[in-house]
Amino acid sequence: MFFPSEDPLVSTLLAFTTLAVGFVMRPLGGAIGGYLGDRYGRKPVLVAAMIVMGAATFAIGLLPTYEQIGLAAPIVLTVIRMVQGLAFGAEWGGAITMAYEHAPWHRRGMFAAIPQSGNPLGIALASAMFAWSSTLEGDWQWRTPFLFSSVLVIVALIVRSRLSESPEFREAQATGKTVRNPFLTTLREDWRSILRVIALRVVESFAYYSTATYLLNYLAERDPSLRPVALGAITVASLIAIGMTFLMGSLTDRIGRRPIYIGAAIAVIAFGFPMYLLTNDGIPALVVTVFIIGIGVIHASLTGVQGSLLTEQFQTATRTSGASLGYQLAAAIGGFAPLLAAALVGVFGWPGASILYMLAGCIGLVGILVTRETFGRAERARVAALVQEARTR
Repeated sequence: MFFPSEDPLVSTLLAFTTLAVGFVMRPLGGAIGGYLGDRYGRKPVLVAAMIVMGAATFAIGLLPTYEQIGLAAPIVLTVIRMVQGLAFGAEWGGAITMAYEHAPWHRRGMFAAIPQSGNPLGIALASAMFAWSSTLEGDWQWRTPFLFSSVLVIVALIVRSRLSESPEFREAQATGKTVRNPFLTTLREDWRSILRVIALRVVESFAYYSTATYLLNYLAERDPSLRPVALGAITVASLIAIGMTFLMGSLTDRIGRRPIYIGAAIAVIAFGFPMYLLTNDGIPALVVTVFIIGIGVIHASLTGVQGSLLTEQFQTATRTSGASLGYQLAAAIGGFAPLLAAALVGVFGWPGASILYMLAGCIGLVGILVTRETFGRAERARVAALVQEARTR
């Protein structure tokens, strides 16, 4: 609709470039949102980010196409994607820290996984919406989901406006433990933690977008009849991922954060070639299986741990800034996963995409191996004692 070209590969690369532009803006959004969240509070940032994201998403549904306004169409779309990237970059850190800082100390892994499980829920709803809207006529096929998103934005604003401010942030304010410039303080004192967060996030970001975005496009180009199957598979996998994300977050409060992340990173490395070997023949059952494993199990295992693991790399005064900056810098890299995969497949065939996927797994494995356990033996022993005491009562 927005990028005319006679060459399907060029059209795909242009579309994925527009996708990537939004990711490039996320670090800036993370820096701004993190600074404001650590300086003035988590809640105002959450509400403002939702308003901006909602307005930008709704606007996409109103955009004229290339046929209507020519080159202005992709330019305006790119600008809106940049606004979306800013909003999302500002939002994630505040959402995670709010959940984490409201949680009892022994259940923070589970609580921090709750906003993470919102990602697969959103993907499931989006996939289901696009599957339904494909039955509509003309431009309404793609406009309707963007326009309908306004309903979710209104609901989210109502919910977020009723949230109380983080108790840890209020305490930091009351005791004078906030810092004047949390962004610069994080860069100066916690740059190693930021690098670790980037490595831990890269594997998760590449694992998701290489599967849900690029693999979907790869299969649809090889056999257009597989597109509904793949969309349905993503929806099913995302529904499974909701429970899996929550389960893995809860499990970190029992066995620690690192073991699950190590296992998931190894799974990414091992799954790189099988995911294409199993789908290249276009057998629907195998296509569904690959998406369930890639999104519902592997990716969900990573996201379920991230909420607590990444947050615990930083102190309260710089928590939103540090976690947001590292997370969104990695997102800016991960946003290029579909573009890089398409380019590599154009040169080397499908093994190029597999190697890219596995390389991300290697980066994540190194990252978790050099990251300390943030919920160690002492904390787990205290949890076990609490559980035993509850059983005795």
